[in-house]
Amino acid sequence: MSKVILAEYLFTRLKQCGLKFMFGVPGDYNLQLLDHVEPQGLKWVGNCNELNSGYAADGYARVAGIGSLITTFGVGELSAINAIAGAYAEKVCVVHIVGTPPRKTRTDKLFVHHTLGDGDYFHFAKMYEHITVAQAGLWDNETAPEMIDAALQKCLEQHRPVYISVPDDMVNDLVASERLSTPIKLETVTGQVPQLLSEKVYNSQRPVILVDGECFGVEKDVNKLAKITGWPTFVSAFGKGLVDESLPNFLGVWGPETERYWKDCDLILCFGPHWSGTNTHMFTTIPDQNITICLTSTGVRFKDQNWTCSFTSVLKTLLGLDIEKLAKPTQISRTLQKPQPQGKLITQADFYRFLSCSGLFKPNDIIMAETGTAGIGAREFTLPENVLLFGPVTWLSIGYMLPAALGTSLARSTRTILLIGDGSFQMTAQELSTIIKQKLNFLLILVNNDGYTIERCIHGKDQSYNDVARWNYLQAPDFFGGGSDDYRIRTASARTWKELEDVLEREKASEAPCLSMIEVFTTKEDAPRFLLGLLEKQYPDGLPSGFPHMEAA
Repeated sequence: MSKVILAEYLFTRLKQCGLKFMFGVPGDYNLQLLDHVEPQGLKWVGNCNELNSGYAADGYARVAGIGSLITTFGVGELSAINAIAGAYAEKVCVVHIVGTPPRKTRTDKLFVHHTLGDGDYFHFAKMYEHITVAQAGLWDNETAPEMIDAALQKCLEQHRPVYISVPDDMVNDLVASERLSTPIKLETVTGQVPQLLSEKVYNSQRPVILVDGECFGVEKDVNKLAKITGWPTFVSAFGKGLVDESLPNFLGVWGPETERYWKDCDLILCFGPHWSGTNTHMFTTIPDQNITICLTSTGVRFKDQNWTCSFTSVLKTLLGLDIEKLAKPTQISRTLQKPQPQGKLITQADFYRFLSCSGLFKPNDIIMAETGTAGIGAREFTLPENVLLFGPVTWLSIGYMLPAALGTSLARSTRTILLIGDGSFQMTAQELSTIIKQKLNFLLILVNNDGYTIERCIHGKDQSYNDVARWNYLQAPDFFGGGSDDYRIRTASARTWKELEDVLEREKASEAPCLSMIEVFTTKEDAPRFLLGLLEKQYPDGLPSGFPHMEAA
């Protein structure tokens, strides 16, 4: 029986799943494990802290399909737990590997560092039971390969994080290697696509397609369906970027402003529904269940009926229908007009549409929009071909997007554009140093509105708890390492529309990979149109003083 050391088995399996980069922070219980990362063909990316490692692995996984991080026991894994919870909430395949004290230390219940001092070494693993779909506590060389495979299988099948702990004294132990010759087999969802699906589609006179964020692996077929049928097609905020926005029947983000379509339709085909409050305008745009067929990775749902079948079989059925028997799409007109901002100073009411119309975005870009006004404003973008956009969905942990953008940049070697507010930037700013170290092609647009504007919109407009310290943000790149002969750094700022236009023209002319950072100034009370619209519903007698009204915006 052929054997390999445990670390080699683990990292080989991860490579087979598509992993190329490993994130993390060294600690004394994982150092021997880290010795094997690069020799086994993975690229090590050290982060500034474990929370950022988790965010980076999450971002990487959203593009590459799976991400991973290594932390040390106790202090390291608990630092990352917020990021893993977010991956669980938003269904991201992240493998969290934890280096733990040697087995004898644990069985003897020794009072060592990074513990709670009570001899119980399982507290932290138990915490992870709530936010992972598998916990593989490796302990025996005979069972370790099977436990690793089972955890990775659940990660990939359920699109959620898993937890693998590796005792320090097991890293170099020999384990059986024969399982490596067989790829991890994912269970195929079986079952017949219900006849109801074809019947409903053929009988519909006013069908609509809604693409949400849980369209795991079927994005191309969903786009093909939208193109072939010509039916009005929408995305949710979570689904933005999954549909080719150059299609004439693409009508934008499903929301209050598209009400006339979903009030008049008689069938909604909803792919990959994720009906969180944030994704459904606080539950106001959940489709009418009497006319909605939900299509998921595990089956079809209509009203209170459920059928188990695969996404692939559902799309095969839909794409195989007789196009001549389907409802003909109504004439759809959609124009993107460049905003004509009122006044001299930049306002977020027009800022995001201004970016869309500026020609800044290019095919294959990755756009990251942080929780807050940036994430809401990005819903107004019109995206070129093959652009990925990631915005706030459910977990909404501010500061996530900067380290996550590091991950997405490494997963797809094209330009990444990050839009982030000043408050969120302060949460994870140090990871900018890793972006510089990796020499990534990166555009960071920092919206400086002097604090937590989205929180001011909710409550406490004039309260000091919504203020943040004033930083000299454009000095951050130099502080975090600066440029080099083969990696340039550019910084610029804009307060007026003319300044912004000039800055964007220079940015569009740039070709070589570099870090470019643009600071855009707006007022404390400035917010995107959508957020102002929500605020006006909360304040029927008028917005609090200081906030611009929709008419003015």
